[in-house]
Amino acid sequence: MLRSIRDFNFSDKRVLVRCDFNVPLSQTGEILDDFRIKKTIPTIEYLIKKGARVILMSHLGRPEGRVVEGLRLVPVQDKLLEYLDSSVVKAPDCVGPEIEKWSKTMTPGEVLLLENLRFHREEKENDRNFAENLARTGDIYINEAFSVSHRNHASVVGLAKILPCGAGFQLEKEVEILGGLLENPEKPLVAIIGGKKVEDKAGVIGRISQVADFVLIGGLIEKAIKEKNIRFNNPEKIIGPVDETGNGRDIGPQTVKLFSEKISQAKTVFWSGPLGIIEEEEFSSGSRGVAEAIIKSRVFSAVGGGDTVEFVSRLGLTDKFSHLSLGGGAMLKFLSGEELPGLKALQK
Repeated sequence: MLRSIRDFNFSDKRVLVRCDFNVPLSQTGEILDDFRIKKTIPTIEYLIKKGARVILMSHLGRPEGRVVEGLRLVPVQDKLLEYLDSSVVKAPDCVGPEIEKWSKTMTPGEVLLLENLRFHREEKENDRNFAENLARTGDIYINEAFSVSHRNHASVVGLAKILPCGAGFQLEKEVEILGGLLENPEKPLVAIIGGKKVEDKAGVIGRISQVADFVLIGGLIEKAIKEKNIRFNNPEKIIGPVDETGNGRDIGPQTVKLFSEKISQAKTVFWSGPLGIIEEEEFSSGSRGVAEAIIKSRVFSAVGGGDTVEFVSRLGLTDKFSHLSLGGGAMLKFLSGEELPGLKALQK
């Protein structure tokens, strides 16, 4: 069982919150999709209300341990200012004597955003000294970044070993919903697995086929399964495309119809991975058809994976699904039955 944000008295405490503000940026540095930022707002507002001194931290992009001007968190600061009825000040770095001193002069309800964690290579190395330097700026640690909880990084695992720690609201929700899919879903359960990296999805297909009534898979995944001669314990539950378009770049209309029929029988639907090459508009109709079938069915629906969530967002349908998971790799590892280091660190 995870320690929770609800377990602490935050009054006048410095609270370090690990967020995932790794949002897509345009070439001019503008945020293209702020979904990840919006999902952290309830936790931040709760901490402000409880009188905490709130210190936010995140990575952005892949700076590989060096300062990259285009990956500073200024756009994130601007977006937070839009959503919070509070000022948000951004620090020039995430560690150091000045940052520590700054955290101690904050007043209850103030929000400080630390600079990109991955400007320091020690973050990804889970360096003990780096974690201790981060910890000097806080009294309590809250993990609100499920999507990086499969990473053995300083801000995910190292801090949780030093400071009293707990899970934020969004992380709790992810664990509850995704765990429920494996342990006690309302049935029939239909899982839809797309994408093309079978090495990422094979574990999920194998694990979820133990509890799902049907596992519907995209053509690219099916092709990779056959090429690599992968065997599953419940092959009778796994259904692939019956027709394709664009030489396998998308599922065809008969497959959309078949998948829609299976979805209409469900009480719970889980979907991860597009069913075609959605970067090309002409090969996104299969994924769109499946999205519409899920919405039409009005069942409990959980959608996850960066490409899938981005696609749903592009269609303007984010509020039509019961749960959109922020996890990509973390979600797949969790559903495959792997233990996530970031979650293990939060256990009571």
